[in-house]
Amino acid sequence: MTSDVVLRVLSDPLRRRIVALLAREQLCNCHLTEATGAGQTTVSNALRVLREAGMVETEPCGRFTYYRLLPEPLAGLADELSALARSARESPDHKRPC
Repeated sequence: MTSDVVLRVLSDPLRRRIVALLAREQLCNCHLTEATGAGQTTVSNALRVLREAGMVETEPCGRFTYYRLLPEPLAGLADELSALARSARESPDHKRPC
């Protein structure tokens, strides 16, 4: 998965909120609906996007499905952003001549 995909997925405030909630614990749709105040269909759609992007995985538990955040996509994005920040710090006065 590319950082562009992760950034696009995280550009939505509800998906970002769901990611933050799932970073702490595995939750099912009913927990996420309650915690976000969004409708069940809206939360399900957000979870579908996160699942298709490879950011969450599911685990059936009786009649419920629990969602778990996968750390690798976020870690990859964090590494890329850290490299950009490091580059900006190392060359604050560098200018390309015209």
